[in-house]
Formats: sequence, structure tokens, C-alpha cells
Amino acid sequence: MRTIIKWLGRILIALLLAAVVIGLWKREEIMRLMAVNSLFYEDRIISNFSNMNAAFLTVPVARGDTPVAPLAKGPQLTLPADVVAWNADRIMTSMVVLKDGAVVHESYEQGTGLDDRRISWSIAKSYLSALMGIVLNDGAIGSLDDRVTDYVPSLKGGAYDGVTIRQVMTMTSGVLFDEDYLDYDSDIQRMGRVLALGGKMDDFAASLSERFAEPGTDWQYTSIDTHVLGMVIRAATGRSITDLMSERIIVPLGLEQEPYYLTDGTGVAFVLGGLNITTRDYARFAQMIAQGGQWQGQQIVPSDWILASTTPQAPTLAGELKYGFQWWMPEDARPREYFGFGIYGQFLYIDETAGVVIITTAADRKFREPGRTVEHIAMLRRIVDAL
Repeated sequence: MRTIIKWLGRILIALLLAAVVIGLWKREEIMRLMAVNSLFYEDRIISNFSNMNAAFLTVPVARGDTPVAPLAKGPQLTLPADVVAWNADRIMTSMVVLKDGAVVHESYEQGTGLDDRRISWSIAKSYLSALMGIVLNDGAIGSLDDRVTDYVPSLKGGAYDGVTIRQVMTMTSGVLFDEDYLDYDSDIQRMGRVLALGGKMDDFAASLSERFAEPGTDWQYTSIDTHVLGMVIRAATGRSITDLMSERIIVPLGLEQEPYYLTDGTGVAFVLGGLNITTRDYARFAQMIAQGGQWQGQQIVPSDWILASTTPQAPTLAGELKYGFQWWMPEDARPREYFGFGIYGQFLYIDETAGVVIITTAADRKFREPGRTVEHIAMLRRIVDAL
């Protein structure tokens, strides 16, 4: 009996030591997985959205040595009372409003500040759209009607086989991708765990094998489509998205702070939602777009691409938001009114005709409620009409 107990004790000690070794070896992966699981907790979400680099792998997007582009200060706007109430209820963390390029309102709430680099979530898709327009204009990509597999052979045999770049740009790929943030087993949740555990996003995209519709026939918001666009750009240029974004967009803009991307385990930028930038620097990008791609005398993004990408291109249903090339338009859009937006209330809103740009960051845990986005647009329009 003593011998058995002795051996059991040794086995238990060995198992404990093995657990400690594995825990130390996988410590970073375990910490990132825990961060994903608690990312949207009510008591952590605000801080998490300003400190994504504390929990995930990241890569800086170099701002270079370009002087900071000035943002003039205009006559200060008093926000309408209903907008103030809306902001408080939706846990707004920051807002910058530009009128004709000048700052007419700037505020930070919930303990955030002007130096916070806030997570973009899907606003990042609109940044990648701008980069696609540049690469297409350079000639590195022949046509939007080229198949994605012409550039990324690893996608052959999967759900993206035969899908065109245009179909991916407009999210009419037909690829089956469950984007339910509340379902642990959904595709978007599985993708998050790939990111947290240092996996390969390219492999995840290539592993998708099912479609809900033939490419080009139906529209469905499919975040992984944007990653595939990143794969195409990387393959076509032989360069990383981080380097291209830095050289062609971030450096010319003259930002105040260096942005960063969340990355997978191979350093590939999480282009569908992992860009982190200050609110004022989001405003610089938005103002450049509103000016037809021009900034401080330089044409950064081709003007014809901006017009095309911010015009409805996808077969969305009547009564729904309209979709262009990774940009949104209201269903009842005013002339040249469009926006990029991400979950939990991140908005990059532009009304070109009125000369207004509005950036909001938030931690709105009620963002999924029906009509929430339409209500948000109504509040942004209230600001436009007050100017």
C-alpha cells in the first residue's frame, strides 16, 4: 500500500509540474484568451477599448517624421440637449466634430482622453478600402473583376474559389460566416480565438468551405471578406498591409500619434477591425476622404475611387442601410452622406455637402438593439443641422 501511495504521489507531483511548465510556456496565449473572453465586460470595456495593446499581439503603423498636420479651431458648437442625453445613454467615450476642416467640438468622457488610441473595430474596413483604391490605381491589381484566387492560390478549393474582388469588396461573396458575437461557437468568435492564441488568420480564411448563396447574388455582412481583401493586396504588392498603410496613408496624413494594428501570430494585421488610432487622427483621415482624397496639397486616395466606394454598390434590401466598397450609407441618404462604423458605437461619419465630419467612439453594449444604428445617424444629423 505504501508503495502505491508513494507512486501516486510521484505521479501527482509530475502532473503538477507538467501543468506549471505548460502554464508558463503558454502563459501569453492563455492571457490573451482570457482577454478575449472578458473584452466586453461592463466593468472593463471602456478601458479595454483604449488599451488593446495590453492584451493582444500588435504591430505599429509608423507615422514617420512628417510634421503633425494642424487642425484649425472653429466657432465652438453647443451640442443639442437630446444629443447630450443620447451620448450619455450610449456610453460615448469621445467625439470630434469638424466643420469645413476646423474643430468645432471635441469632448472625452468616461475617463478617456485625447491621447487614447481607441479601437476602430470595423471602421478599419474603410481604411482598407482606401488602400485598395490606391493599389488598384497603381496597377498592382488588374481589375475588381479578377478572382481572388488569381492572387491568393491558397483560397482555391474553399468557399472563396471563383469569387471576385468586387464581390468581396461589396460583401456579396456568398461565403457562410456566422457573425453572432454572443455565440461562443460562431465563426466570429472562433476567429477571435485564432487571433488571441496566435494562430494564422490566412489559414482560418482558407478553411472556410461553405456558402449560403452564389457569389454576387445576395448581400450579407461578412467580416472575413475584408481579411481576404488584405490577402489580395499583400499578394499583389508583395508587401504587408502595415507597411503600405503607413507609407501611403498614415505618413502623408501627419498624425499626432503612431497607430497600431492588432495582429495574428504571424504578424499579419487584423485589417477587418484591429486598427487603433486617436479620435483626432480618425478625424484627419475622415477629412481627407471628405475632400476627395486630398490632404495638404497631396492626392492620397484617387478621387474616383472615393466616389465609387462611398456610393451604393451592393444589393441590400429596401429599408436597410446601403453598402459600397467597405463604406455604409443611410437608407435615406442625403447627398454625399456616408460613414464607416464598428460595433459598440464607433462612427466615422461624413456629410460632404454640409462640410461636416463627426467621429464618435463608444462602449455601447446595447448596440445590437433594433434601430440603434438608425438612431445614431439621426443624432449625428442633429449635429449637422445645428451647425
